[in-house]
Amino acid sequence: MSRETLRLTKTIRRYLLDMSPPEPPVAARLRRETRKHPKGFMQIAPEQGRFLAWLVALMGARWILEVGTFTGYSALCMASAMPDGEGRLLSCDINPDYGKIARRYWGEAGLRERIELRLGPALETLGALQSAGDEPLDLVFLDGAKTDYLEAYEYSLRLLRPGGVVAVDNVLFSGKPADPREKDPDTSAIRAFNEALRDDPRIQLCMLPIADGLSLAMKRDTA
Repeated sequence: MSRETLRLTKTIRRYLLDMSPPEPPVAARLRRETRKHPKGFMQIAPEQGRFLAWLVALMGARWILEVGTFTGYSALCMASAMPDGEGRLLSCDINPDYGKIARRYWGEAGLRERIELRLGPALETLGALQSAGDEPLDLVFLDGAKTDYLEAYEYSLRLLRPGGVVAVDNVLFSGKPADPREKDPDTSAIRAFNEALRDDPRIQLCMLPIADGLSLAMKRDTA
């Protein structure tokens, strides 16, 4: 038995994936196509996709916001886990070429009516949602520009229902935030973001070493 998180070797990770439920074929095809993309490194790991789907199912989430669509894999995972015939997911990105890939696979998965892709700066979309006064969100997945994380988080917290969750990708960022010598803008932004969430009394926080690090911030009833 170990008192620390097990080091995930290639062999152990392969076992983890083999012991998980099979990935839906359309999701697997999308992931394989994205792997060939020049920016394929931005794709979330399949185990993270499974975790997000599990979280959606656990929460019974019906109204989800995603910041950072890329080729649509995470949106596909989350939307597939919504209750049958219910739910909507709004995904934000600024690159229309990514969206063409995403929409194609969402269509194959029968999710085109459930997912809306909104092109434009994410902070503008978040501001518009706040102004619209729509029903509170159940879940937000942040995976966009790292330098926007803190502002996007503040919007998200205002838009969430009590008990809702902000899930944030890349909070370990290849380990760079733990190294004070790393001072590039993205690393500095992630470091400041992690510290802000640690000290935020409005949430209950859990940081998990899944893929590149995933933080879950649950909005308290008093927030």
